Amino acid sequence: METILSYFKVVICGENNLVQQCVTVSTKIPKQLKEKIQRFKIKPSKILRKALEDEVKKREMEELKEEIDRLKPILEKVSIEDIVKGIREDRDSR
Repeated sequence: METILSYFKVVICGENNLVQQCVTVSTKIPKQLKEKIQRFKIKPSKILRKALEDEVKKREMEELKEEIDRLKPILEKVSIEDIVKGIREDRDSR
């Protein structure tokens, strides 16, 4: 059985002229994979960051879809006329 250790370290980093708080994420990979990464001069940090961002975005979309499905029965009870009336009242109150 392989033991996998992960840790987080807070650092200040910047990208696109934005300074933000960043953490370091560590994982274990097979030695052969590490050798291939070095052989092909791959920068794993960029690839891993992009993969993690994509996965987070995917899960956020799934979460939003679930929320829409939850709210759909409630929203279907509101007529277009009620929505238009509410918008009009809001604009007139300004």
